[in-house]
Amino acid sequence: MGLRCGIVGLPNVGKSTLFNSLSRARAESANYPFCTIEPNVGIIPVPDQRLDMIAERVKPQKVTPTTIEFVDIAGLVEGASKGEGLGNQFLANIRQTDAIIHILRCFEDDNVAHVDNHVDPIRDKRIVETELQLKDLETLDNRREKVEKQAKTGDKEARKLLEVLNRYEQHIARGNPAHTLEAESEEKEKIQDLQLLTDKPVLYVCNVDDDSVIQGNEHVERLRQEIEPEDAGMIMLAAALEAEIGELDTEEERRMFLEELGLESSGLTRMIRSAYHLLNLETFFTAGPKEVRAWTVKRGTKAPQAGGTIHSDFERGFIKAEVIKYEDFIRYGSESACREAGRIHLEGKDYKVQDGDVIYFKFNV
Repeated sequence: MGLRCGIVGLPNVGKSTLFNSLSRARAESANYPFCTIEPNVGIIPVPDQRLDMIAERVKPQKVTPTTIEFVDIAGLVEGASKGEGLGNQFLANIRQTDAIIHILRCFEDDNVAHVDNHVDPIRDKRIVETELQLKDLETLDNRREKVEKQAKTGDKEARKLLEVLNRYEQHIARGNPAHTLEAESEEKEKIQDLQLLTDKPVLYVCNVDDDSVIQGNEHVERLRQEIEPEDAGMIMLAAALEAEIGELDTEEERRMFLEELGLESSGLTRMIRSAYHLLNLETFFTAGPKEVRAWTVKRGTKAPQAGGTIHSDFERGFIKAEVIKYEDFIRYGSESACREAGRIHLEGKDYKVQDGDVIYFKFNV
């Protein structure tokens, strides 16, 4: 399944530096606003040690990780919802993403200009949020005008939709993102096609200086308190430091560099994993002599639909799934050894795939 995360924020907060580190696409990065005019896209492999461990045992011809797509979106300014700066383009690009990675500057540096002349991540966060909310209110208002006409004719479905639209409009007008509204699944389905910008899950990324990458700083703590009522994630990283890590040639060099800093993993690795968690995703594996591969599904996906991510025939002609738990595969070292040990479970169409499952699909079309 495709997964697209938009990297957003005000100009000069570290978006392009971070994107460069992610994809090595070398998006233009400069000390002035709007240096990223067109959204740059990077398809990034998701780091997963489990995939490497399975591959060590199988020794396949090919190893294929699952991927995540990151889009570096042009910097937003106040008034974007009314077309200021690159506002219309910015908001249109966000609408095409599944999640928002909101970069916030949490470091002081007189050599790096700030669009508002001083560092304040709370203000920056609220500027971006306000523009997204204003655009959502415009979207809801446009839809409501059409639905009101249908509701006046006695259309019951239109009346129900109108109630939902009004609920969302009132919630957002009070300064709340759409995703924080307590709504029934049926209500959420009714407004899904609107693709409300504030209905997307958000991961806040605090771009800090090198010395604050472990313990944080005052800016980070203020932001942590600010987002506490939200159902959102937050991580810290130093974009400049990530750029240094990205320049290292080998995995061994990167590991040693991180150890010297007292870090278990890079900030980018944590960001990718956090994005996965944010979108309620899980990984399952297929393993054979030709290829060991990781696949992404939504948590709760049933076996036939998981098979469908590999090929539509797997879902259409699904018979059963032979499932090996990751721990068992690593312990016994192969499919045949797991079979001999009785560690393969036969699962039917109602089986919900679990994170880390190694699956062999049986189908007939």
